Amino acid sequence: MTAHPSALPADPGTPVPADPPAPPPVPTTPGPGAASDASDRGHRRGPFRPGDRVQLTDPKGRMHTVTLEHGKAFHTHRGILDHDTLIGLPDGSVVTTSGGGTAFLALRPLLSDYVLSMPRGAQVIYPKDSAQIVAMGDVFPGAKVLEAGAGSGALSCSLLRAVGTSGELHSYEVRDDFAQIARRNVEAFFDGPHPAWHLHVGDVAGCAETGFDRIILDMLTPWENLDMVERALLPGGVFIGYVATTPQLSELVEALRERGGWTEPRAWESLVRDWHAEGLAVRPDHRMIAHTAFLVSARKLAPGVTAPPRRRKPSKGAEAYAERRQVLRAAEVARQAAVATAAGAQPEATEERETP
Repeated sequence: MTAHPSALPADPGTPVPADPPAPPPVPTTPGPGAASDASDRGHRRGPFRPGDRVQLTDPKGRMHTVTLEHGKAFHTHRGILDHDTLIGLPDGSVVTTSGGGTAFLALRPLLSDYVLSMPRGAQVIYPKDSAQIVAMGDVFPGAKVLEAGAGSGALSCSLLRAVGTSGELHSYEVRDDFAQIARRNVEAFFDGPHPAWHLHVGDVAGCAETGFDRIILDMLTPWENLDMVERALLPGGVFIGYVATTPQLSELVEALRERGGWTEPRAWESLVRDWHAEGLAVRPDHRMIAHTAFLVSARKLAPGVTAPPRRRKPSKGAEAYAERRQVLRAAEVARQAAVATAAGAQPEATEERETP
C-alpha cells in the first residue's frame, strides 16, 4: 500500500516529468511477433529478440529475469549463458550453460511474474488482488478509470491492460519518488509510455477530473475521499476500496452506508493456495498467499436516489458501532468547543499580562 509522507508536493496533481530522453537504440529488424502499436506492448510474440525480457527457470524452480542484448551473458555459479544463444529461439525453449552445466527453461515472463520481481517503492498489489479488482470491478476496454495511490505501478499495469489504448487511467501518488518508480516500471513493461496513462503527483482529493467509470482507492483512509468519489464517478460506476485491516474495512463500509446513494457495500478477501499433485500424493501446499488486503466495492446510484434498506437481523455489532460513533462525535464536538474557547481566551490572557 502507498505510504503517506508528512508533507505533500506543493502543486497536487502535477504530472510526473519524464526522464531525459535516452540515446536512440540500435535499429533492429522487428520479427513477426514485434509490437506493432501501443496496444501490442507488454505481450510480444515470436522468437526472442534483443530487448525482450526472458525468465530463466532452473531445475529447482528458481527464476531469473534477464533483458536480452547482443554480446551480453548471464553468469551463474554453474556456468555462463550467452544472450546470443537465446536470441532467435522460440518462446518456451530449453538452454544449457557453458560446459554442459545447468539447463534453464526460457519463457517470456507473465504480468504476474513481472510485478513480483520489478523494483519497488511502495508494497505492490498482489496479482490475486489485481485480478479481483479488474474482474469484480468490471474494468472494460475504453473505460475511464481513476486510481490512488499508484505505489510501484503493479495495479496500473493490470488496469492499462484492461482499458486498452481507447481508455484512460489517471493514477495519483502523493510521493514523487514512488511515482517515478511506478512510471519506470509501467514504461518498462509496455516498452514505452502508454497512451492511456496519466500519472499525477499529488493528493487525489484535489482531482478536478470527472466522468470516471471506475475508481479504485488504495490508501490509509479512503472514506475521507468519498466526497471526491461521489463528484467524479458516473451513476452506475463502480468504486473499490483496498484496505489492509478490519477497522479500515468497517469504517469504509459504514461510511458508504451512512452517506446513502450507494448500493449495499460488499467486502471480501481472496486466499490463494497451491496444491501439490504427484501421482497419488495430492495435498495442499505447505505455503500459501493468504491475507494481503480487503476489498470493498459499491456502485453509485443516480442523483437523489437512495437504495431500499437492506433487511438484516438485529446485530449487537451494529448497535455497538452506532454507540461508538456517537461517543466519538461527542468527543469531537467537545474538542472543537475547547479549542474555540481557548482561542477566544488567549488574547484576554495576553492583555492581562501586559497590564502594569
